[in-house]
Amino acid sequence: MLDAFGREINYLRVSVTDRCNLRCCYCMPRGHSSWLPASTLLTDEQILRICRLATGLGISRFKITGGEPLLRPGLPALIRRLKQLPGVEQVTLTTNGLLLKPQLEPLMAAGLDAVNLSLDTLQPARFSRITGADGGLLPALLGLLQELTQHAPLKVKVNTVILGENQTELPQLADLARQLPTDVRFIERMPLGCQRIGDPGQTLPPTPRQLLAQLQQKWPDLHAVAEVRGNGPASYYASKSLKGRIGVIAAVSNNFCAACNRLRLTCTGQLKSCLCYDYGADLRPLLQPGVTDLQLEAALRAAIWYKPAAHCFADPTGLVRQKFQTEIRCMNEIGG
Repeated sequence: MLDAFGREINYLRVSVTDRCNLRCCYCMPRGHSSWLPASTLLTDEQILRICRLATGLGISRFKITGGEPLLRPGLPALIRRLKQLPGVEQVTLTTNGLLLKPQLEPLMAAGLDAVNLSLDTLQPARFSRITGADGGLLPALLGLLQELTQHAPLKVKVNTVILGENQTELPQLADLARQLPTDVRFIERMPLGCQRIGDPGQTLPPTPRQLLAQLQQKWPDLHAVAEVRGNGPASYYASKSLKGRIGVIAAVSNNFCAACNRLRLTCTGQLKSCLCYDYGADLRPLLQPGVTDLQLEAALRAAIWYKPAAHCFADPTGLVRQKFQTEIRCMNEIGG
């Protein structure tokens, strides 16, 4: 289905939990100690009903997110049922990887198409500072990444958030695309949620442009390629030295709003058409007995049609921010 600006909306990011076994500084800052009540989380049947109706509107690609989605009991079964819905072309997963190994075979048997592995550092001490977890977990995570690249036809990408904390080792993280047949995507941090960029104690990160300049010193032939590699908005770069690609998602400094193809479903049933703004369609009342599929579908249609033209992360005057409330929840509640 097209929105009011002629964009084809074919991608839904589905958060299945707000729970996580890490406390990454950009997602769930220190001091966050409470979870959403379990009774407020969507059931498998509710998620599948929304996704089934979404496919009828042209949404064919789904990303399972959280929190840490592997903390949701029975996730492989949910993915299997999602893959079986008519019109579903692809189901992928974003994870921190700590719970992935014992669930990998069931997930692949369920039809999972790809895994995005979150990895922001190669140093145990820094891993502990960024995630709040034991840095001793990092070697096993790196071993898992190598193992994942050997599981054809499963596609694997590394997601790295550009932080002040990890800026000195971004070239080393990029080098994973030389060592392994995997894409490494660098994500510009967005000024939303319960911790803002520039808060006291933060070191400002390099811009995506500055990072690319660094990487081109490392690989002088690194150049942009016009490739579609997945459902996301990354710009990709190739070098003869690399087995994979380098991706850059510059949501703030070089926004992709004109081509945005996505919606987000939170774990509590809010359908967000833009990550920036603190509003969305509350689908939970429409999931109650007596509400027809036509009524629920109408809410999906409206969310698509009224999708905003653009975010306001880089709003220089502040006028847009004065008119609309920007998102204040932590990313684990919204869905990463």
